[in-house]
Amino acid sequence: MAAQNHAGNIIVNLASLPDFLRKPILKKRMDEFFTMSVPDRHEVINNALAAGPTIPFPNFAKLFKTWLEILASIEEDKREVMFSTYIGEILKNPQKLILFNLDGILGIFLELEQPKKEAISNTIRQIFSKLTDQERSSLEWIIPQNAKAHLGI
Repeated sequence: MAAQNHAGNIIVNLASLPDFLRKPILKKRMDEFFTMSVPDRHEVINNALAAGPTIPFPNFAKLFKTWLEILASIEEDKREVMFSTYIGEILKNPQKLILFNLDGILGIFLELEQPKKEAISNTIRQIFSKLTDQERSSLEWIIPQNAKAHLGI
């Protein structure tokens, strides 16, 4: 029997909700993420990486923008935990990132207000500075050049 992807199902459902429902529900789920054990966090991230490409891009775009806005508004240490977990899982399974519309994702990021873009970029740069040369090199192969330029990595 295949393992159930509860986090993935939640993500798919959140993507189709209107803003006034999506934002508080996503915020609550993100708050729960930080109370989880490390293995549970990794499972949630893996499920999110599996579910993301299955969501029609217009719905995914709304969900991703909401996610980024919430991330930009939380404490730096929590933002670092979230992005570090994603980066760690992408390093283990780079093919999962390739399935995403990375140009579209960059476009969503660029729509954010400047302070939010700066908060996110600063966190990602900080995480990149802590990676080994091999980890950085692996990510540089799969992250588009224009995304690296906008993030300052």
